[in-house]
Amino acid sequence: MKPSVIYRVAAVLLLLFAAGHSFSFSLVDPQWGLDAMLAQMRSIRFGIGGIERTYWDLYLANGLTVGILYVFCAVLAWQLGSLPPDSLRQVRLVTWAFPIAFAGVAAVSFVHLFLIPQMFAIAITACLAAGAWRGSGA
Repeated sequence: MKPSVIYRVAAVLLLLFAAGHSFSFSLVDPQWGLDAMLAQMRSIRFGIGGIERTYWDLYLANGLTVGILYVFCAVLAWQLGSLPPDSLRQVRLVTWAFPIAFAGVAAVSFVHLFLIPQMFAIAITACLAAGAWRGSGA
């Protein structure tokens, strides 16, 4: 399979991952019994860097930042998919750093998350590694 197709598949997976993450990371099922903890996260204010924030503010900022970075990764994967083979070989460091970074995301997912992000991280890592392999002329 051509690197362009592999990177485009990775880009679509990354967009789905970004959407799923961005729209679901802050959802809480009432059956989990987290109401008291969430109320504290939202109500206890503290100063950080000269600004008043809650832990919920930091949690939302972190979750949304991750979603934005996944969208950036989707754009990068799409862009890599449009490069000719000679250009892919010239950015070999980027093409190999990308799947290595997502292997890290997969490892974090296996330690701290659940099946859906684990499977997305594995599939994305595999696509990016295949794109790097095929793009390097191997």
